[in-house]
Amino acid sequence: MTALQTIAVAFAMFSALPMPQFDWNEKNMRYALCAFPLVGVVCGALWCVCGVLPLPAAARAAGFCLVPVWVTGGIHLDGYADTCDALSSYGDTAKKLEILKDPHCGAFAVIRLCSYFAAYFALCGCVAFTPRVGVLWTLALVGERALSGLAVAAFPLAKNTGLAHTFATAADRVRVRQVLAVLCAMLAVGLTALGGWALVLAAGCAFARYYAVAKKQFGGVTGDLAGWFLQKCEIWMLAALAACQWLGVL
Repeated sequence: MTALQTIAVAFAMFSALPMPQFDWNEKNMRYALCAFPLVGVVCGALWCVCGVLPLPAAARAAGFCLVPVWVTGGIHLDGYADTCDALSSYGDTAKKLEILKDPHCGAFAVIRLCSYFAAYFALCGCVAFTPRVGVLWTLALVGERALSGLAVAAFPLAKNTGLAHTFATAADRVRVRQVLAVLCAMLAVGLTALGGWALVLAAGCAFARYYAVAKKQFGGVTGDLAGWFLQKCEIWMLAALAACQWLGVL
């Protein structure tokens, strides 16, 4: 029962899918970050369904682009937008953290979101769906969430409030780090075995940049920064996937 509640907590927080209602407590939140990658399985499955449907190319690309938004409810895009506003302020750490708390959407967030979706849609249009590509992208969607959860459990926190702090303090951080590190390694091996080494490289670069930006610009990670990382990692991996197909590697 606790395992099912743990999965439900992860889906209730990181997806828009309907979940049973119950109180969150120390037991069912302890390993919720380990269940977070399961949201990527759902996204990947629906992405594959979109790929096999007899849709026009533009409609398929739109489906590829919107499936993660529909499943997550845009929670990670919200963090991406807030972080883009904060980074574009060029203020000090305190100013950036204050901007992250502002519920309003600034001009830079709108510009970055429009640019993001234009690039994402274009890249989706470049991807030719095959069963192998479907498996690769599903593993990638799982992997980026494993990395995101690993960062929350391993990186320093920027503040003692907020989503990242809630999940980090409720988690068994040592065990969560171990589980997610092993999962990331297994996914990297699987992706590489299927010819997706470029996606692994893209994810690694995004993860390294995430650590550098979080530590230098904000003093640690926050929930918004976790969303920013996930969206950056996803589009970098999508670009790697499209490039591999264009080059004939996949």
